[in-house]
Amino acid sequence: MGRAGSYLVILLLAWFWSAPALAREDIQSDLSARDIKIESNFTGAEIVVFGTVENGTRSSAAGDYDVVVVIRGPDEAIVTRRKQRTLGLWMNRDSQVFRQVPGFYAVLSSRPLDEVASPETLRRHNIGVGSLLQSPDAGAEEVPERDVRAFRDAVIRIMEEDGLYVVDGRGVTFISKSLFRATINLPADVPDGGYLANVYLFRDGKLLSLNQSQLSITKAGFERLIYSTAFDYPLLYGIVAVLVAIAVGLFASTVLRRD
Repeated sequence: MGRAGSYLVILLLAWFWSAPALAREDIQSDLSARDIKIESNFTGAEIVVFGTVENGTRSSAAGDYDVVVVIRGPDEAIVTRRKQRTLGLWMNRDSQVFRQVPGFYAVLSSRPLDEVASPETLRRHNIGVGSLLQSPDAGAEEVPERDVRAFRDAVIRIMEEDGLYVVDGRGVTFISKSLFRATINLPADVPDGGYLANVYLFRDGKLLSLNQSQLSITKAGFERLIYSTAFDYPLLYGIVAVLVAIAVGLFASTVLRRD
């Protein structure tokens, strides 16, 4: 074999070994809406997350791949308090502050999370309500772990009851060999702000790919004006609110006055 033939063999071997790396399994996704406006008639919204598994070597519809969709935001600090009966009255006693608590959190998956990956893997990638509220305020008074867990569980339970925390182990559906979709319903009282939509691709309990999109929920119209005035000009907002209350009271007393 000549020198040209040797070069050809080397090139073929290099292509053969590099081809699988170039065809790495990947996930691509997008949202049906990226900007949602909250107006006076807002009663909630529906967002569809859709996408495809690229370079898949197996059948997604057959359950060889798992897709997890997580929508989260906006984060804020939250204070939890526990009431105790003292001298016949219920009073706030112990409290706990948690940082970076999402105002809305939805996690949808093609299978229940405990079948997708191990708890350690899910926690490492911040997937599932169990990964939330793990870090109480470092500056707060030290609270036993048992009490911290009770505060955390109470917050999650309340958010779930209000429809702000959603977990659906069958929320992602494959509509073909590689195409999938998931539908998230936003409640009417969903907080405004910036959101992240993370879509994870798992196989055999291991994370293969992650795709991230951004979502914005903002107030619009008259609600936006009132909201901005209350925060940007609190004194003016307070004066106007008092004047409106007085005017409404005078109008009501005039209408309802009996001779």
